[in-house]
Amino acid sequence: MTTEKQLTDNKNKPGFMRFLPLIVLVIAVAAAYMAGLHKYISLNAVAQHREFLTASVSENLLLALGVYCLVYALSTALSLPGGALLTIIGGFLFGWLLGGLATVVSATIGATLVFLIAKSSLGDFLIQKAGPFVKKLADGFNTDAFNYLMFLRLVPVFPFWLINIAPALFNVRLRTYLITTFIGIIPGTFAIAILGAGLGSVIDRQQAIYDACIAEKGAENCIFNIDAGALLTPQLLAAFVALGIVALIPVAIKYWKARTIAAAVK
Repeated sequence: MTTEKQLTDNKNKPGFMRFLPLIVLVIAVAAAYMAGLHKYISLNAVAQHREFLTASVSENLLLALGVYCLVYALSTALSLPGGALLTIIGGFLFGWLLGGLATVVSATIGATLVFLIAKSSLGDFLIQKAGPFVKKLADGFNTDAFNYLMFLRLVPVFPFWLINIAPALFNVRLRTYLITTFIGIIPGTFAIAILGAGLGSVIDRQQAIYDACIAEKGAENCIFNIDAGALLTPQLLAAFVALGIVALIPVAIKYWKARTIAAAVK
């Protein structure tokens, strides 16, 4: 595990060596996008290869789980879109419990890798170059980093990749980042994994619609398509909002106490 001292040592390295991990990451991200790897993450692809995927899981669960974790961690580290889709796929292939747990661990590993690279290469540099507003934002973030990060993890109002990098720029401690990331993504991850566990019935229903369309209009006039939005429900969205409110309670209490103390002093 990388320690805070090691991160500090990285910041003191000569310019090129300090930015080398970031350069490697940027090249890897660019290569992944140029290769179109993100295009392979789709529910239609899962439906097309459903028999192969389910058979692979049945024949060698540990290997399939290892491959899934590796793909998820790399996808997170490379900031590829489709994290929610991968979580759905994990729930579909491994069930909501095992799939959700594998996703939480993999996402935390991938996010931490990005955090460490950004922290050692960019953290102090960007804060020093930023204007007064960003510096104030950084100070406010550091004042209650745990609760702010927990809120951002519980309620995905910002892209996952952005929340992976932002704490590094605001000098958040590695321990705080790890705890809030691991715990904060658990509710949302398992909620989506539960949706994924029901993906099989969605595929079957869409396949029946597609077959009926072919019988009536011909294959050239029919499209097989699975919409991830069909898995989302108003109740799930409401649950995310409720989680955000709960996460903000400690921040509100701390703010109220500070105001009360300040008023008493006056």
